[in-house]
Amino acid sequence: MAPLQFDAARREIGRGDIAHVYYVTGSEDMLKDELVSAVVDATLDPASRDFNLDVRSAADLDGESLNALIETSPMLAERRVVVLRGLEQWRRNAKVWDVLRRYLRAPAPGTVLLLLHGDNEVDPGIAAASTHVEPKPLAGDELREWASARAASRGIRLLPDALAHLVEAVGDDLAQLASEMDKLAAALGGERPVTTDQVAAFVGIRHGETLQDWVTAVLERDVVRAVALLEVVLPQSGVTAVRMVTALGTELVGLRLAAALAAQGTAGGRLKQALLQELRAARPSGVRDWSERAQSWANAVTRWTLADLDAAIEAAFDADVALKSTTVSDERGILRGLVLSLRRKEVAA
Repeated sequence: MAPLQFDAARREIGRGDIAHVYYVTGSEDMLKDELVSAVVDATLDPASRDFNLDVRSAADLDGESLNALIETSPMLAERRVVVLRGLEQWRRNAKVWDVLRRYLRAPAPGTVLLLLHGDNEVDPGIAAASTHVEPKPLAGDELREWASARAASRGIRLLPDALAHLVEAVGDDLAQLASEMDKLAAALGGERPVTTDQVAAFVGIRHGETLQDWVTAVLERDVVRAVALLEVVLPQSGVTAVRMVTALGTELVGLRLAAALAAQGTAGGRLKQALLQELRAARPSGVRDWSERAQSWANAVTRWTLADLDAAIEAAFDADVALKSTTVSDERGILRGLVLSLRRKEVAA
């Protein structure tokens, strides 16, 4: 059975449909923590949490202490919550696994157990015996909705353009987004909405100078702007040459899909809708506004031939390999060469 996604699990919890055991996997720690908070809020009232909420690290438990932890009865409440973090810290042949698997065959009715497994490790037996939740990296509309909800929870309201700029500037790193939200809330919390200029001042990236702006310039084959933005974007916090090429590669693949659909006669609004449908199905990492990207690809498709795009994707791959070489010394030169090579192909055509 496929694992539940974050939103589906959160909806079930919001309805009061609480499972006895949650097995939460994946690398999205922010979403894992939000899921834990949702379960705790739905299960325990604030007055009983001191007695009925245990948060432990797997590394601190052996079989005996785990058994005592999960078999303890609630105190003056119907249920208790046990959060066990870092299952990947247990050795594969440790006896503590046997204790856990035995418990999963007959969970205590008064205990809600949350098992958090790091990175991308999944134990099939535990997944089958529990409610398996695997939060995927957020992208597109989901990322913007998460950012908007996070801002509201911090007591701030961002204007739509300000929210879009924050997401474009920071990216899909939820922890970094949350940190920037906290800064904005501390300085600008109140009834007045936060503007794009205020966001730009806090994150240190001006409107029109984000990684996505550079990618868009390349897709539009505006070589002068792309080269100029390269000098601005590459030094930004969290940006690397490899990340820039990866972002460009994702967009080139999307544009290649748009070109293939256009070659089959799909055009105008139908082309945008077809691309939007593909984006929602694929959920590519780093694509933050699906509707905007679908429209961008539909607009840019006339600037490229299928042969151009195949060559561009190959050039981006070669640049990625070169950047990951241990002997690379001129990242700017590699990126500049990539941009110029894509422009020259259009001129030659």
